[in-house]
Amino acid sequence: MKISYVPLFLVALTQGCDAGTTSDAAGLGEPALQEPLSLATPVAGFAELHHHMMAEEAFSGGWLHGSHAGPLDDCDGGLPPSDHARVKQDLSSLLDVCPDSGGLDMSGVPVLNQLFWLGGAVGSEMIGQTDGTDGDTGLHLGRSELGAGWPRWDTIAHQQGWEGWMQDAHNRGLNLVVVSAVSNDFLCSLLPDANRSRPCDEMADVELQIQMVNDFAAQRSGWVEVALSPSHARQIIGAGKLAIVISIETSNLFGSQDALSELDRFYAMGVRTLQPVHQLDNRFGGAAPHNPIFQVAQFTRNCHVDFDCGITTDELTLGFDVDSSCRNTRGLTAEGHTLLQAMMNKGMLIDLAHLSERGVEDAYALAQANSYYPIYISHGHFREVMNPDLADDEKTTPAWVVQAIRRTGGMFGLRTAHDETRAYPASGVENSCHGSSRSLAQAYEFGRQGLKVPMGFGADLNGFIQQTRPRFGPNGACSATFEAEADVQARAQQVSGPGRVGTDFDEKGLAHIGLLPDLLTDMDHLGVDTAPLRSSAETFIRMWERAAGPRSGMADPANDIDTSGVSPYVPREQREASYPTQCGESYAPAHQVTGGECRFDAECISGDCSSSPCTVLTGTCRCVTDAHCGAGQYCGWGLNSGACQNKKSSGALCGEGRECLSGSCRWTLSGPRCR
Repeated sequence: MKISYVPLFLVALTQGCDAGTTSDAAGLGEPALQEPLSLATPVAGFAELHHHMMAEEAFSGGWLHGSHAGPLDDCDGGLPPSDHARVKQDLSSLLDVCPDSGGLDMSGVPVLNQLFWLGGAVGSEMIGQTDGTDGDTGLHLGRSELGAGWPRWDTIAHQQGWEGWMQDAHNRGLNLVVVSAVSNDFLCSLLPDANRSRPCDEMADVELQIQMVNDFAAQRSGWVEVALSPSHARQIIGAGKLAIVISIETSNLFGSQDALSELDRFYAMGVRTLQPVHQLDNRFGGAAPHNPIFQVAQFTRNCHVDFDCGITTDELTLGFDVDSSCRNTRGLTAEGHTLLQAMMNKGMLIDLAHLSERGVEDAYALAQANSYYPIYISHGHFREVMNPDLADDEKTTPAWVVQAIRRTGGMFGLRTAHDETRAYPASGVENSCHGSSRSLAQAYEFGRQGLKVPMGFGADLNGFIQQTRPRFGPNGACSATFEAEADVQARAQQVSGPGRVGTDFDEKGLAHIGLLPDLLTDMDHLGVDTAPLRSSAETFIRMWERAAGPRSGMADPANDIDTSGVSPYVPREQREASYPTQCGESYAPAHQVTGGECRFDAECISGDCSSSPCTVLTGTCRCVTDAHCGAGQYCGWGLNSGACQNKKSSGALCGEGRECLSGSCRWTLSGPRCR
């Protein structure tokens, strides 16, 4: 397992701090000063800190199907020439840009081989796939129908931020949302020319999206308004409206233009927060590597190959200059320091999501020099509670960064993760449905009880990532793990509860922004203390007020962080070895009801699957007796053999009494009828 980079001046934190002690873990050497609380009446409602509402215009408009303003409709299912969710047929030339890289053979790296050598529908589908889903990119005929096929938790190519969903979320508690204008020239360059509305230009995409946000708010002034200051946000929410804060998330921030002039220009457009760095290193600083696609993107910029550790493959790293712990060696540049200082001078909020750990260290030092100016992360994972594969990513947030956030009076936007999470028993929630609200509860309670950091949501909807998985239904319930374990866990949700919320969230997970209130409700049902989340709009505004100043020093010494109590991780291979196998596949015995998907007879409670073992591993469980069917049903025969049928009312034709609601089938002049 890779060892994460931790600054020496914060190494004591990773070893745990006792509550109530005076720690000099960050080398501060000064007394902690607590800022006075705002005297304003607290606003109600929760905050979503990272939402890409206008992402239909990201990547020159070439990827996402469906408009934020509607009307929403079915898509073409990716049939060529599809207008969305596809990459070019041939991408192989993208890895031939560097004259000194001819000796590198990347064809054996699956993620690169599928995307850059196969391209087209195969590459498109690969982008959208993750454990437990078939994705909704490339050829996705089964995902083309609105409502039935999309959106759901694994949507990355179809609109999740429609205004009707947002208004419903607002009516049920969402009172502040950070809408982030987003794009990436590299991803844009992968898309077919015919799908793009204009040449690839990140800042042109960003400017268009910002104008769309302002137009959206102006045209719907009865329920939404763009907030330009913390007091303005309070006024908006106090009037019963949704406060929108405009942000920017892009790798080529400000292009080649003068940064300070551009900052002034975008500030005049209403931008009040931004990320200095996104997926790639830029002139302001280094990015935190985490996805092979963006490692390749960085490689096409600088042709750099690093052998200090393996990120792209086990032996080498493309694009980024990393140390032996796979951490980016680049922090904030001189221009990055200047940009952040200019943001501080304007009272803007500094979002450190995606910044390298060295960059975070530099930003924190600058915040200290400015009387602990607040820094925050709009969307992130807590490293200590994540599974090892994800925890290895530099983009995950370690405890020492959380301490820096707390000391400056910042907050954390918790990614509504679809990932497998390590168990945090203090959560009080059994981690028995990987990737669902149960896994999210582990991370949230670790943040609340262990790290004690103020939190809001950081869902990143329309952000090219998957979301919280459902606990019920056929759409990937509990599926952030291997299939047999997911099957057992999904069955457990049905028999042991807690029960369903009663909305699309139950079987589609966090499919769109309108279901964020239902995620909160499901967490309530699990016994999670969601009160801090439900009041996170106030938390955000207080952070913003602190940025506006004045500040008298450290907001919180944050010496009470406790990273203990997270259960050891048991590798998937070890867990999977405990399950029986057939045809070389592990499976969960007797977990599937009649009509459910199965591969083997033993997976069905009835012991009968319609598949052909080791030849056709797709089938449905068939009933053998009436006991294998639900209340009011019987096990069919003849043409309906093996399928549960609804029992018949009086007067209906019948063959046996078990077919009738009355339990009695009698001969009449017109044949056998239910009594």
